[in-house]
Amino acid sequence: MLKWALFLFVISIVAAAFGFTGISAATAGIARILFTVFIVMFVVLLVLGLMAGEVLF
Repeated sequence: MLKWALFLFVISIVAAAFGFTGISAATAGIARILFTVFIVMFVVLLVLGLMAGEVLF
């Protein structure tokens, strides 16, 4: 998911460089959403992993 967010961010930068502001804004919005979902999933899984580690040890 992080790879897709970075890919869309690069597309957004290239589109902005060529003056396609609509495409740039759309891909930047999608990249921002994917990055937010990635961060939320990372934090949730990190907390669950730490809680599982406390149970095992």
